[in-house]
Amino acid sequence: MTEPGAPAAETQDVARERPDIGGRGAPADPAAAPRRTSLLVTLVLGGLTAVPPLSMDMYLPALPQVTAALHSPAATVQLTLTTCLAGMALGQLIVGPMSDKWGRRRPLLIGMVVYVLATALCAVATNAEILIAFRLLQGLAGAAGIVIARAVVRDLYDGVAMARFFSTLMLISGVAPVVAPLIGGQILRITDWRGVFVVLTVVGVLLTLLVWWRLDETLAPERRQPGGLGPALRTMRDLLADRVFSGYLLVGAFAFAVLFAYISASPFVIQEIYGASPQTFSLLFGLNSVGLVVVGQINGKLLVGRVGLDKVLGVGLVVVALAATALLLLSSGVFGKAGLVPVAAGLFVLMSAMGLIMPSTNTLALLRTPHAAGSASALLGTSTFLLGAVASPLVGIAGERTAVPMAVVQLSCAVLALVSFLGMCRPWQRKKGRTAGERTGL
Repeated sequence: MTEPGAPAAETQDVARERPDIGGRGAPADPAAAPRRTSLLVTLVLGGLTAVPPLSMDMYLPALPQVTAALHSPAATVQLTLTTCLAGMALGQLIVGPMSDKWGRRRPLLIGMVVYVLATALCAVATNAEILIAFRLLQGLAGAAGIVIARAVVRDLYDGVAMARFFSTLMLISGVAPVVAPLIGGQILRITDWRGVFVVLTVVGVLLTLLVWWRLDETLAPERRQPGGLGPALRTMRDLLADRVFSGYLLVGAFAFAVLFAYISASPFVIQEIYGASPQTFSLLFGLNSVGLVVVGQINGKLLVGRVGLDKVLGVGLVVVALAATALLLLSSGVFGKAGLVPVAAGLFVLMSAMGLIMPSTNTLALLRTPHAAGSASALLGTSTFLLGAVASPLVGIAGERTAVPMAVVQLSCAVLALVSFLGMCRPWQRKKGRTAGERTGL
């Protein structure tokens, strides 16, 4: 038995694409199967990873409108983001071990059905408290798509191929944050904020049908984890005892907190402080998402296999810290009264650098956990969403008329991510005993 967190002997530098994965529509011709099944799995997993940005970003342009319609302060309405994130975090702790025990498909389908029902209930909420409760349920159910998509990638891929696949998923799921705010802004032109949840409900139904139709089981019965709550907790304890895994977990969590501080504060910063319209905000948000996607593809197509992932991750963390420092200086008036253009430029650089960080942390952490991909994915997801939920209310602590809290939270989390990387991951010390994937460029 391998020690938890230790590199597995079977880790290879190639994708383990299986002809039997891809649903009932998989071609009968074995020679044609790998390419088609790979495409189908990629599309389905990309849709599942798009659940969080769809749930969050389509709703962002409506935040000021929700504040007025429900007669609630901005801090209370921001809790609709916080509770959804908290639900996604806690839900992953439940669904991850379940998927290791019962397989990926059944927990995923149950979670998606509940997600659709919860989203529909959000559309008929009559006050902020009810909306917060339904958003919590929406997050709990939506966690299934997030955690299981990541676990399925670990089931199918290893090494460099896994890193490249995560970058490809960023391309697919990255379409969601680009399109979602634009759709949200246009929905607000023809209806109110409730229409946003109606559209999300329809998207959830379509995605659930696609999962049922096209995604077969990826975790063979002989690879499943026996036992109930006790063994699941022990597995997670052993994973967290691995210093390097925990280091990458914290790096990813603090980086996501930087990102969510932007997501939570930007509607008020861009629209209330700098006077932009919901449509202008949506366009700027989409542009930042394009930057993230493009950098992610540069990482996957050009850097992975040529430059070590730890080096790429380190560069991304430094760039984010520098961008957050610039935003703090701009928002605090060190260079005088800053307009929308320099602030938007700083946010663009910060968001783009996330394309280097996210695929790298996921790959480096999951490479160490082939024996419990669901539980590892749950821990990765839960930590990121919990810290994101904490960052959300902090950005509004000084009111709606200053961007300084957003910049302070971003810089603090960026520094903590760098400290975790240098203090716990220590890539310069791990030159021996690496996996095959690490030896070939990871």
